[in-house]
Amino acid sequence: MKSWAGPLIPALPGQGLPLRLFDTATGEIRPTAPGPTATIYVCGITPYDATHLGHAATYLAFDILQRIWRDGGHDVKYVQNVTDIDDPLLERAVALGEDWRAIAERETEVFRADMHALGVIPPDDYIGAVEAIPSVANHVSYLQELGAVYQVADDLYFSVHSDPRFGSVTNLDEAEMINIFAERGGDPARPGKRHPLDCLVWQAARPGEPAWDTHLGHGRPGWHIECVAIALDYLGMPIDVQGGGSDLAFPHHEMGAAEAQVRNSTWPYARHYVHTAMVGWQGHKMSKSRGNLVFVSHLRRDGVDPMAIRLALLAHHYRIDWAWTPPDLTDASMRLALWRTATAAPAGPSADLVLERVRELLSDDMQTPTALEVIDRWAMETTASGGSNRSAPAQVASICDALLGVRLS
Repeated sequence: MKSWAGPLIPALPGQGLPLRLFDTATGEIRPTAPGPTATIYVCGITPYDATHLGHAATYLAFDILQRIWRDGGHDVKYVQNVTDIDDPLLERAVALGEDWRAIAERETEVFRADMHALGVIPPDDYIGAVEAIPSVANHVSYLQELGAVYQVADDLYFSVHSDPRFGSVTNLDEAEMINIFAERGGDPARPGKRHPLDCLVWQAARPGEPAWDTHLGHGRPGWHIECVAIALDYLGMPIDVQGGGSDLAFPHHEMGAAEAQVRNSTWPYARHYVHTAMVGWQGHKMSKSRGNLVFVSHLRRDGVDPMAIRLALLAHHYRIDWAWTPPDLTDASMRLALWRTATAAPAGPSADLVLERVRELLSDDMQTPTALEVIDRWAMETTASGGSNRSAPAQVASICDALLGVRLS
């Protein structure tokens, strides 16, 4: 599956600092410790209605993460999937009377265009679940050979407790896991399962639904194993960062980690599990089921500068839930205008301390709101009283572009 064109990222003087991030599994802010090439897997969209601001906030957070690593001297290997076959997509197709493939293709293209407009670094490998089906079948077969997969009717399930560390990503108790599993597409009450939390890895064909022929039979993959197969094929393990929205921590990342750890007989699947906050609107988390969505493509269509959208999202810390309001965009547009005016000035105060402080803040669990305030102070000083450093405006523009992904020209 094709990705999107990546932004040109300016080089900055010196080198950035090592990145420390909050890890869901340990509940602590810990150093990331990648080798020369840092690896990251971020769960992608299910393309039945894209891209709302909750999606955009997630992908911007992991874009900032990559920029920090790159500034610190690392190459980055980034993989993202597209869940281009899943129950919600099929339900949407029935509701609209459209072919599910047409919807998936259309909405994936909207997502690509939105990410390109927002200046998000594209994945090196952008893989659809459909194209990964042969690989998924092979991974399921290997788990079968290990005794970790069993049959219920014509479907195949992974025994989550075949991984002795199951539960260590989210540290939830069993009752919580069962309740959340039921809320988020699981089937804890299905008869014939060995344990309520065991998860589907291969679903036999259902009447009227798409299915593929593999050595497992005619059917399609379960959700979690799709991401595991893609991550193992393109990154191996351990991954430096497994990322996604906080609603993916359980069951998706918990169950995926268990499948990978059993499959490869090693631990950990990921060194860091990094989850982004939920974005609310009209009193609830933005979600397709509620229909309370603000779409990036709609804002762009209405003439909103994508860099203002980016600034509005970066004004909130990536792992603190928040609610979108129209003033978010107004404030971001004013900030963007201020920054553009200041970086177009003939001279300004030195940019050295700006770069040092922005690097410090971003390396400490990606404190983007405070980093934006550092640029604000420089810009206000420049517009109010000027400065003598003729290279500073261009240097600050490069800082904004390279580290925050905000293009000012």
